[in-house]
Amino acid sequence: HSEFSRACAPARDAPPRRLRSRARHPQGDCRPRAVISRLAGSRETHEGSAGAESTKEYEHPPARAAEAVKGASAMGGVEVDGGEANAIAAGVKVWVPDATDAWVAAEVVSVRGDRVTVSIGAGTPKQKPREKELGASEVALMEKSTEEDMVRLNYLHEPGVLHNLGNRYSLDEIYTYTGSILIAVNPFQRLPHLYDHHMMDQYQGMQLGELSPHVFAIAEAAFHTMVKEGASQSILVSGESGAGKTETTKQIMHYLAHMGGRAAARSNGVSGGGGGSSDSGDSGDGGDGAATMRPVEQQVLESNPLLEAFGNAKTVRNDNSSRFGKFVEIQFDKDNRISGAAIRTYLLERSRIVSINDPERNFHIFYQLCDGASEEERQELRLKSPKDYHFTNQSGCVSLTGMDNAEEYKATRHAMDVVGISKEDQDGVMRVVAGILHLGNVTFRANDDDDDGCVLADSAATAALADAAAVMMVDGARLEMALRTRIIVTRDGSITKPLDAAAATASRDSLAKTLYTRLFDWLVSKINHSIGQDPESNNFIGVLDIYGFESFKSNSFEQFCINLANEKLQQHFNQHVFKMEQEEYTREAIDWSYIDFVDNQDVLDLIEKKTTGIISILDEACMFPATTHEQFAQKLYTALKDSRRFSKPKTSMTAFTLTHYAGEVTYECDTFIEKNKDFVVAEHQAVLAASQLKLLAGVFEPTPDTKPDAGGAGAGRAKSSMKFSSIGASFKGQLGELMAKLSQTAPHYIRCIKPNGSNRPALFENANVLHQLRCGGVLEAVRISCAGYPSRKPVEEFLDRFGLLATDKEALFRPGDEPAVIGGIMALAKLEQWQLGTTKVFLRAGQMAVLDVLRHKKLHSAATNIQKFVRRAQATAHYAATRRAALVFAKWSRGMLARRLAANMRREAAAIRCQARARAAFAVRRFRTTRSAIIKVQALVRGIAARARFKDRRRVVAAELIQSHVRMCRARSELRRSKAAALAFQCAWRCKMARRELRRRRAETKEAGALMKAKSQLEKRLELERTKAELERRRMVDAEAKQRKEAAGMVAKMKAMEAAMEAANLKAAKEATSRAEEQAAARRVEASQAEAARAEELRAVEAAAAAAAAAALQAAAAETQ
Repeated sequence: HSEFSRACAPARDAPPRRLRSRARHPQGDCRPRAVISRLAGSRETHEGSAGAESTKEYEHPPARAAEAVKGASAMGGVEVDGGEANAIAAGVKVWVPDATDAWVAAEVVSVRGDRVTVSIGAGTPKQKPREKELGASEVALMEKSTEEDMVRLNYLHEPGVLHNLGNRYSLDEIYTYTGSILIAVNPFQRLPHLYDHHMMDQYQGMQLGELSPHVFAIAEAAFHTMVKEGASQSILVSGESGAGKTETTKQIMHYLAHMGGRAAARSNGVSGGGGGSSDSGDSGDGGDGAATMRPVEQQVLESNPLLEAFGNAKTVRNDNSSRFGKFVEIQFDKDNRISGAAIRTYLLERSRIVSINDPERNFHIFYQLCDGASEEERQELRLKSPKDYHFTNQSGCVSLTGMDNAEEYKATRHAMDVVGISKEDQDGVMRVVAGILHLGNVTFRANDDDDDGCVLADSAATAALADAAAVMMVDGARLEMALRTRIIVTRDGSITKPLDAAAATASRDSLAKTLYTRLFDWLVSKINHSIGQDPESNNFIGVLDIYGFESFKSNSFEQFCINLANEKLQQHFNQHVFKMEQEEYTREAIDWSYIDFVDNQDVLDLIEKKTTGIISILDEACMFPATTHEQFAQKLYTALKDSRRFSKPKTSMTAFTLTHYAGEVTYECDTFIEKNKDFVVAEHQAVLAASQLKLLAGVFEPTPDTKPDAGGAGAGRAKSSMKFSSIGASFKGQLGELMAKLSQTAPHYIRCIKPNGSNRPALFENANVLHQLRCGGVLEAVRISCAGYPSRKPVEEFLDRFGLLATDKEALFRPGDEPAVIGGIMALAKLEQWQLGTTKVFLRAGQMAVLDVLRHKKLHSAATNIQKFVRRAQATAHYAATRRAALVFAKWSRGMLARRLAANMRREAAAIRCQARARAAFAVRRFRTTRSAIIKVQALVRGIAARARFKDRRRVVAAELIQSHVRMCRARSELRRSKAAALAFQCAWRCKMARRELRRRRAETKEAGALMKAKSQLEKRLELERTKAELERRRMVDAEAKQRKEAAGMVAKMKAMEAAMEAANLKAAKEATSRAEEQAAARRVEASQAEAARAEELRAVEAAAAAAAAAALQAAAAETQ
């Protein structure tokens, strides 16, 4: 930035400030508009996945600040023709650099050569003045006035621009011009009066600069130029996150839609504004503009909230940050009505879908769907709370202040209806969004049976997978297989490779990002299709809302792509500024040397050049799966080591530094390769293409280049299951198309500024704003302008300001002698290399300061003489007035003292009489009060004593009643306890006897069972013998007669044996029966004996219980007596 300060110089004197409007310049449209300090370009703060936002800080070290201000006041000392004129003198107000506030006000105390001593904080009650010595090139002259157009500032440098913006911001004037560039400072509060239809009508037809700065003025300038010249226009809105780009873009589109509606009303014969002024018949509320708005304008406007829902998110610095770039092309027909529109998006932040930092949020649509869906939708989509989903619960922030997710969901649905998305497609969109949420809850763990594979982590992951498959209408088993495996096709067939848990998680995230990216692209395509493009339209106005330059402590691939886009836009901006400078010099017909164009093509070549560019090297590394980020970094070091824009940091082996137009940025290569791959897994595409959901099947429908070959020369080669495509190359192609589109239009620039990092209204942080101005392309624009004649003034203004330096004062009033007078003034100041144009005087850098110091000395000398006489007259008049006042004061003082003494004497006598009466009254009152109090106290004491005696008597009677009742209750309780004890003893004894009888009867049953078992065994043995005999008989049937005889004998024997066995069985049965009868008789005898013993014991127990009860009754009676 050192060249910035050496190149800048005072520009020209400022005219009186206008509060509302400006008069037209005598030259009309040909009046010059300087473009010295075009604050276009931007530096947007990225809050994505590059790291925790709390650790991100602007790169603004003190050394860089000091370098940036080296000669920011070149007016501090300018040497011309061997002589030296110093614009820095004692008493001059200046700006000095400060480590905290960037620039602070100071006053020059003394000047010694090129060293200046300044006093900082003088005149500030809360700050103690302190002196500091600086170099003359380190201070900058202070501007006294505040201008709506900063090119009219006398001293156009960093502190001047900063001071002007800060003063206007404190008055809620958030818009400021810099030539034809509009600077918009975010107010962080609603200012509805600035954006109503009445305000639109005021700016309708007005030239740029006729009214106060406003975004409507830029939109009107673009619309008016398009209508007048028949050429397409573009409005480039830039700034960091939270600077207000999205809201500014909305207001531009609202104004263009308003103008399109007015044009439609005029073409249809509706009374409305005509020509270039606001409608005289309007009521002022803009109602007819809204009433005549056609569906095309409504669709264009409603596309904003729809894209915000799917493309905006809450970041650390902004609650509604756009996470994508957008170029809206609004087409107009021959009647200047909006006839169509096309929206192009750039570099959606895919990493935010799967990873967010606290306290950021994911895209708005996720929270809107969870909180705003109806009960029927919640059941159909199986929705839960945002805190239950992995993709939304990584941050503690779920809701936003002032934003109702349910209402925003209704607004998003309404926007879909207006844009023209059918109900079926809307439901399909919400199904995909819900499916992505469910996918985030699918987790994996290592498979215990397979070292290389993985399985679903738990039942919750299984349920989440089932929900995702059901919502997206895909096969759950195929979806699980696609996440856990990869299929590699070789000449010998397909090989299924299992993935470990980390790879499966990466596959899940890749699927989620692919789903959301395809869905976002589908929405943009659907919006474009619904709005429609007018093939017969020849003109359009494009509105570009894109991210600004980014530089964090840790920069990754996203910052690399964003800064590439800003390099492209900065080159386009430089070319535009250079062209306007040439037109200015040509219009004034002055001789000028070739201005060195500040070109950043070498940086663009370093990034984009084929084979040797960073993107080409990155794409080559991505094509080889085994390439690591260390190898990629080494390739960069080897290929680009000779470039002056490329360097290797000393403290890292995987980082590289690029010198951009806004400064050096160091990028970490760790994630470049992964983030540059935009592959689509074949298994994912196959599963989603087979979905029963029409939207998904259409989005993932295989294209000819993604379908597998059925045969041919390539059929035998091994194929990957992923189709590689590069995000960097794709983004480079998109930028090329964007720049080609912008080169066909006339550009208009709006630079949005974020005044503070805490998003608070009425807070202007100098260092923060200055950082954005430096990174917004100010340096390059100033270099272009200062290479020629940065200071320029109309001839009339020049002579009005510096005419007092002319030697021939009469020549100032002779028409045609202006060149001679100006030449004499320049000769007196010993200035060369200035030029006189047709209407302006052009000065080189620093020459305006020389003229200012000469003018200052001239005015100082004249002012000293005037002050001498004026002070003498003031002193004489002051003495006479003081003497007259003293005499009058003495006269009136004596009279006042006498009257005061008499009044005091009368007051004292009256006071004595009043005191006597008052003391008597007070004594009587005290006596009566005391007597009344004593009587009351006596009555109170007697009443207390009587009540105490009455209470004692009642207490004695109550005690006697209680005692009698207690004694009665105690006797009754003892009786009940005795009865209960006797009953308990009886019950226990009877239970014991019953259990003993039960055991006896069980034993008898067991013995009868044993006899029956023995009988059963004998019967079974008999049956077995019969079976054997039958078998033997059958085998001997066909034997000889002899055998038959033997068999008959055997049969006879068997019959005898059976008879013997039957007899034995009968005998055994009889013996068992007799034995059982004997045992039963014995048991009956024992039972009768035991029964008699139990009866005897029971009688004894009952006697004992009766005796105990009688004793208890006697004891109770004794106690009662």
